[in-house]
Amino acid sequence: QVQLVESGGGLVQAGGSLRLSCAASGRTFSSYAMGWFRQAPGKEREFVAAISWSGGSTYYADSVKGRFTISRDNAKNTVYLQMNSLKPEDTAVYYCNRMARPPLPWGQGTQVTVSS
Repeated sequence: QVQLVESGGGLVQAGGSLRLSCAASGRTFSSYAMGWFRQAPGKEREFVAAISWSGGSTYYADSVKGRFTISRDNAKNTVYLQMNSLKPEDTAVYYCNRMARPPLPWGQGTQVTVSS
């Protein structure tokens, strides 16, 4: 069973940048399309970005398009989310998971807090 561990979150001022990482255990990681999701307090978990198994295709929520970049390194079993021009509304716990259903067991996530 693949396990997911997110890291890289923190407190940043509006306009700043962060780079999140998601390390996955297991040999099947490279066969999955992967995504980043986020959940703000009192809100449903929402889709942020996705990347195909090869890294050749990426998809973004309209709210982050042009500011966030998803990438992956299958040799390191890791998916990244580069977040630039951060806004207070980006504040949330960020999670990664495969795009196929059912999802893998969710990791603990990494908190991103953007101050105005």
